[in-house]
Amino acid sequence: MLIQASAGFGMLYRLDLTKAAQDLLSALVERQEPGGEVNASQAELGARVGLSRNSANTAMALLESRKLVLRPEDRKYRTYYLHPYVASYASQEELEEAIQDAAERIAAGELPEITAPLYETAPPKRQPQAPLRAIRAAG
Repeated sequence: MLIQASAGFGMLYRLDLTKAAQDLLSALVERQEPGGEVNASQAELGARVGLSRNSANTAMALLESRKLVLRPEDRKYRTYYLHPYVASYASQEELEEAIQDAAERIAAGELPEITAPLYETAPPKRQPQAPLRAIRAAG
């Protein structure tokens, strides 16, 4: 059984993720190895949660922009890493060590922090659409 780091999950509501990005993150969390490494293609992950290839690509880009998902420098195909603050670990000791290491690496500028979008004003809310109603045809 893996132990889930929850530091990043407490701020998910602030990250303004789409439903597709939330679903893809769920697939990544489910498929990860201890420490957060995920070896799967975007197509595989997207198919797991019912996303098209384009939707999976857009969702992954959003997760990467928020730093929840990190890619290796060489951008190896099929390899993703969950940020240490949302990754799972094999033991409590590994979790504590990884979180401490991540905090030190963030302070040193070696690891990005999970980032929430910054808005000067809140983005506009979607306006509810008026219900459709039938009309009589002319003639």
